[in-house]
Amino acid sequence: MRIVIIDYGMGNVRSVQKALAHVAPNDQVFLTDDADLITQADRIVFPGQGAMGACMKALTQHGLVDVIKCCVDEKPFLGICLGLQLLFDYSE
Repeated sequence: MRIVIIDYGMGNVRSVQKALAHVAPNDQVFLTDDADLITQADRIVFPGQGAMGACMKALTQHGLVDVIKCCVDEKPFLGICLGLQLLFDYSE
């Protein structure tokens, strides 16, 4: 199983990577901002931390917005903290 952690420059991705390696020692765990690797993964983890505007800017700069929108509907997907909130259509 290939688990990809989306690394777009925001969030505590090293802690997430270590936790996944611990609970899924037989799986391959990757940190990446490569859209092709994200699309090919069996499972996706989308961590986030900080301000929503800065995260969206980073995702846009990395070209990941559309990839994330596709993957959330097609495969097991875990959004952590802001990584889940960024999936909302709007907020009040």
